[in-house]
Amino acid sequence: MPDMVQTTSELTKEDRTIWLKARLGIGRMNLRAKPGLYFLGQPNRDSPVFVTANYQLSFNSLRSRLSDLHCYILVLDTRGINVWCAAGEGTFGTDELVHRIESTNLKTIVNHRVLILPQLGAPGVAAPQVRKRTGFKVEWGPVRACDIPEYMKTGEATPEMRRVRFDLKNRVELIPVEVTNIFAPLAIALIVLFLVGMSYTALMITTIVAAGMVLFPILLPFLPTHDFSSKGLILGVLASTPFMAREYFANAGEPFWLAVMLTIIPAFLMSPWIAFISLNFTGATTFTSRTGVRREIFRYVPLIAATFIIGLSLEIGFNVAKWYGAI
Repeated sequence: MPDMVQTTSELTKEDRTIWLKARLGIGRMNLRAKPGLYFLGQPNRDSPVFVTANYQLSFNSLRSRLSDLHCYILVLDTRGINVWCAAGEGTFGTDELVHRIESTNLKTIVNHRVLILPQLGAPGVAAPQVRKRTGFKVEWGPVRACDIPEYMKTGEATPEMRRVRFDLKNRVELIPVEVTNIFAPLAIALIVLFLVGMSYTALMITTIVAAGMVLFPILLPFLPTHDFSSKGLILGVLASTPFMAREYFANAGEPFWLAVMLTIIPAFLMSPWIAFISLNFTGATTFTSRTGVRREIFRYVPLIAATFIIGLSLEIGFNVAKWYGAI
């Protein structure tokens, strides 16, 4: 009998700690379950076989939803990456699935030849090749593990089970890890800016981070346009409005053209950074594709860079002019 590992559907305090650490971005690349074959409950030779990634949260999410099932769980070595991302990278793929079927001698454990895979793993797995090379048929289960019990009862996934959702809860879960990743350098930078008397710049940076990392994921569906970068640019203009208003009133006595130029500088300085941060969120949702992200990068990064360079040039130019009394 090939080696199998028993698991349960119960999540322990340690499992919940792992979830919290992942959401805070602490050791996310080391949250790995051991690849191989697991059994839950008391499965027999006719029990279903589910396939998942060895990212600990993916494994925990699946097994916690199988409390009423006696089954097997085949865990692929995706190097600690979740199903969707691993499918894009190829680690949740045809070759790894075939290898894991053979290395666990799955044919000797179950009588049937059916594997239930998560729908988001489809980009990485060629089902016909799997069947040709192993004899196992691939069935695509629902997007979310919480729908598996109902899926097993009816034998089919409803359109709702096939729908990829990125609701407010999912979007808010992204915020802590983004903020945690930059918290230390951001805190140091802000303290230094305050100490050298650049509190206005510190406030601008704080606004950029708050808008890009907190407001953007919350407001994502409500911001116009399709591309994340253009959504970010729009949010950047909105976030810079108080700073533009300050410049407008501070320079109300200047010539009209000069007042206008000074007023728009905050938008040119802040919007590109918020757009760039927003672009990073393309990797956190299944609403985007690899080709779509690549296209957006080539389309908007030059614009983002040019906008910031213009804003920085205007800021430096006007400060130099003021220094020499030219304006």
